[in-house]
Amino acid sequence: MNQKYSHLPHIRSHDELPLYELIPNVVWIFDLDKHGWWWGNSAAVRFWGLENLGQLIAKDLSGDTQGARERTAQTFELAAKNGLTVDPWTTYPNGKPKTLHMMHRAVLVGPDKHRAIIAFINEEVDLGAEPENLLLVEAMRYTTVLVTSFTQAGEVVIENPAATEAYKHLNHSEIVNDGSTFAARFADPKEGERCREQALKEQGGRWEYVMNTSQGKRTHTLDIRITRHPLSGDFLLLVVEYDITELHLALTVAEEAQEQLRQLAHYDALTGLSSLHLMQENVALLIHQAARVKQRLTLMFIDLDDFKTVNDTYGHDAGDEVLKAVAERLKLSLRKSDFIARLGGDEFIIVQMDSHTEQQAAKVASKIIETLAKPYALNNGQAEIGASIGIAFYPEHGNDLECLIKAADESMYVAKRRGKNSYYFA
Repeated sequence: MNQKYSHLPHIRSHDELPLYELIPNVVWIFDLDKHGWWWGNSAAVRFWGLENLGQLIAKDLSGDTQGARERTAQTFELAAKNGLTVDPWTTYPNGKPKTLHMMHRAVLVGPDKHRAIIAFINEEVDLGAEPENLLLVEAMRYTTVLVTSFTQAGEVVIENPAATEAYKHLNHSEIVNDGSTFAARFADPKEGERCREQALKEQGGRWEYVMNTSQGKRTHTLDIRITRHPLSGDFLLLVVEYDITELHLALTVAEEAQEQLRQLAHYDALTGLSSLHLMQENVALLIHQAARVKQRLTLMFIDLDDFKTVNDTYGHDAGDEVLKAVAERLKLSLRKSDFIARLGGDEFIIVQMDSHTEQQAAKVASKIIETLAKPYALNNGQAEIGASIGIAFYPEHGNDLECLIKAADESMYVAKRRGKNSYYFA
């Protein structure tokens, strides 16, 4: 016998069951391992329209669907774990469908300790035999969507097998005194209580929460409606849960991929500075602003001096470290409102608003040259570079970024020819 069932009662023979004959309601024991009845009281025999127990035990169930067999096995497992299951079942006495509330307990029967369930049925609690009602009950039973009816206080009235399976790990006895089973299903029980209160106040609605399921934290859409108990007339909360975790994950992956593409398009992978693409977008706006308020705009084209020597002497990894350090020094040397971009290689562009005079631009360029000329500590030595800077102005040297870059680039080469580590105006 499987050790996980060792805690279940063992009924060895029919001789142990005479007291069950005193129960007026239907009671039977169903043997899962042979898929047939092992015993039933007189009420059970009459329920099936039979004459004696032997006919019940010999009843042919070979036509049962695989789904019916799996449902029975699931009921046994839940009853073995929780002690009792209560849910609707559709039976077919005399070939006519009849759906009832059934309580099941798990036991072991016979000398071979077969798995079995004792079914307790009160025939007065009949959910109806209308075909539409039966279809709804069957749909709720076999759907993978979680369906639960709660009292207004948040205690379970009835749930379908999918909901039972999703929350089978929750131990009701461990739920805090002032909480509820409804709230205990939430990853944050306080959120659960607020959801229950809101559902009662607004007479239902649809919300999205992270739920504490047997599969771990899952994101569910909760569709909550107010309904009434068909027997007592009490108002209930009908909760239908849709697991949208995979959809959320897919959306997150898509958003992350979009962000990665945006980063690749807008930012330089090595230095984190803006790319030429992002610069084109931003400078077009800056030029528009400058034109509107009749201001000058300064563009500086920076090309590092002797950078090739760093790569040749210390290697390209060291060269990358120097480029990253250059980017950091530029950011520290300029205002937050100034725009810095890396064109590629060892070329950088700076765009400044509110630069009214050549003297102001010259002061900024001198500061950059001084900052970038300081030595760069490397793992295997120390590198020194310089910077040649060409300076152009809007609107004097162009009305768009392309013209300004061309004018500043030409000026930068003049600075290089004049001895490097200097600036030159267009």
